[in-house]
Amino acid sequence: MRFREMTEADLDVLVGLLGDPEVMEFYPAPKTRAEVADWIAWNRRSYAEHGHGLWIVETHAGAFVGECGLTWQRVNGERRLEVGYHVAPVLQGRGYATEAAAACRDHARDVLGAPELVAIVHPENTASRRVAEKIGMEVLEEDRTGVDASYLEAIGAEARTVLGMRLA
Repeated sequence: MRFREMTEADLDVLVGLLGDPEVMEFYPAPKTRAEVADWIAWNRRSYAEHGHGLWIVETHAGAFVGECGLTWQRVNGERRLEVGYHVAPVLQGRGYATEAAAACRDHARDVLGAPELVAIVHPENTASRRVAEKIGMEVLEEDRTGVDASYLEAIGAEARTVLGMRLA
């Protein structure tokens, strides 16, 4: 697999991914085209500010797999580096998310020198939790304040599960 920065040219493929109800099952709702355009812009700002964000993940042949990367998130009032991932439904269960997340973990440790990495998952999202555990994470805490109460209500959870690991 290979990673690259997302661009406005990725709008259609990302609408297919982030607009898919199966992919977005543990989010308040699938993203609209306008929300995906904002998502791309947010990641472009993150690349400029931090040198990382969510990247497009492709096969070496150029076939779209999904997105994975590193973003700064609020967890119980603290700024934490998170690995996030979404894989196209037809490719889920084949190890792509784990391989991509492991590459991001290694980048966070070896290139960024980050002391810690977390993954924030819906408590019922066992597939996402398995990916985090496969790259060496364990449950650290629940997050009740990183998002507002309306977000938690929209996802039908009292808190988000935070998995993490020390990198240094």
